[in-house]
Parts: sequence; structure tokens; C-alpha cells
Amino acid sequence: MSQATFMGVPAKTDAARGVSRACVLGIPFDCGTHPFRVGSREGPDAIRRQSRLLRPFFVDPQGRPTNALETLGLVDAGNAECYPGDVARSYPLIERAIDGLLASDMTPITMGGDGAVTLPQLRAVKRRHADLVVLHIDAHTDAYDLDGFNTATTFTRASEEGLVDEPGSFHIGARGTTFADGVLGFGRSLGYNVVPFSEFEADRAGCIAAVRERIGKRPVYLCFDMDIFDPSCAPGVCTPEWGGLSAKEGIALLRALAGLNFVSFDVNTVSPAQDVGETTAFLAATVLLECCALAAQTPAS
Repeated sequence: MSQATFMGVPAKTDAARGVSRACVLGIPFDCGTHPFRVGSREGPDAIRRQSRLLRPFFVDPQGRPTNALETLGLVDAGNAECYPGDVARSYPLIERAIDGLLASDMTPITMGGDGAVTLPQLRAVKRRHADLVVLHIDAHTDAYDLDGFNTATTFTRASEEGLVDEPGSFHIGARGTTFADGVLGFGRSLGYNVVPFSEFEADRAGCIAAVRERIGKRPVYLCFDMDIFDPSCAPGVCTPEWGGLSAKEGIALLRALAGLNFVSFDVNTVSPAQDVGETTAFLAATVLLECCALAAQTPAS
């Protein structure tokens, strides 16, 4: 059963249409194919539980709205209907849920679920934003030379389906080990700007400046995978990789993106079964709050 709403915001009702600028939605889906880390389907409820530790006012707004929830009139639509492990049944339901938020002129701020939940969301957002680009922050590219629909092929299928403008899109943060050779090159062959963690770490300001210059005013889908963080602060993820961002660095990265034209947010890969004291869920709730601040700072269309 779903928990109380994210940070105690009102549940979405028909009255929110035209009043609320953004809406939280849980997507309790995972492919169920990982050899021993299955559990991201439980992520949304864990994030909601830990969101009770957050409070709405930023102590030091630094140019952001003091209370992003109030600025947005944020509401929570609960969880999308999903059938974990069943892509064919779940993807149309996820699409439909995102369609409903967009039809109400609300910016979706979603919490997964594993990385496979991104593709159906992109399908829905693309119908509203023809020139869509993706900013994917993740320890993995999720763009592998494989068949099928899973966490490793999300952005391969997105490219094939024409859902994003690849030359305007970025994959930032790939590091560690993987089961296939040449993944950076394959992502680049699809047209994406692939920035491995080593390059990002060497010049973070330059990377962010390049993102801003390349994206400009185009509509941005932010996909934020929690394994961009080091497992020391985010142990409860599907595929952890050592040597990632600290919590402080990850939050700073999000804040540095303020002013881009964000049209959808997707925070995924919290796996409560592997979490320690729901530390990762608490950090993910904080990331969602930072996404709310970004949504509140997005220029009016």
C-alpha cells in the first residue's frame, strides 16, 4: 500500500488542474531480472516515508524560491499502476499516467522504479515537446547495443524511436565496471554527448557550461539515477559503483543546472531491499526536493 504523500503535500484532485504547476508520481516498476538486486518497485513508497524528514523552507535559498512546494502548488498523484517484470503491460500504463499530468499542465516529477521506467515517460513527454533533449546523470549510459526493453537499453530504444535530439542530449557520470565493452563509444555512435565520470570530475564547471551552451532553451527531460552517488552515501541502488559523487556534490550539481527549461524530472533506482536505514531513500527525497526547486526556477513558457 502506498504511503502518505511526498512531504505531506496535498493529494492530486481535479481541482489541482490549472492551479498546480507540478505533480509527484511514483512508478513502482522494476524488470525483476537483476541476478540478486531486485526491489526498485518499492522505491516510491520508501522515498515518501523518508520525505517526512524534509521541511519545505530552504535555509539559504541562494536565488531559489524559499518554499518551492508552495511556489509550484505541488501535489502528489500517488503511484502509477504497474506490473513489475511485465514491460508490455506496464509501459502503456506509465505513459498514460504521464499523459494525464501533462494534459493538466503539470510538470511530472517522478520517482522509480528502475531505469527502465524512463522510456515510457519519454514517449509521453515527446508528444508535448518536439525538440526534447535528455540530461541523463548516471553511473551507466543505459544505452547498450542490445535487443529488448530493460535498464541497459532505455536510451538505445529512445534513439531508435526518435524520442530525443541526441546531439543536444547528455549522458554524464559513467564509471566503474560493466558487462560489455565499448559502451561509451556505442552511446556516442547514437549521437549522444557521453561524458564519463573521469571527464566530468576533471572539469565540472566546464561540463556544466557545455551543457548550457548545447541545450540552450530547448525542453529538458532530467533523468537522475541514484547510483551517480557513491555507495557510501547511497548504498540502496540496483547497480552500485564506487567512486561516485558525495551527497554534497550531487546536490551542488543539481543546483548548478538552475534556469534550464526543464519539462520533466525522473529520479530512479532506489532499491529499499539493499538500503541501510533507508539512507538512499532519504537522499532521493532530497534530490526530488531539489528537482522541485529547479521546476520552480524553470522559465515560464
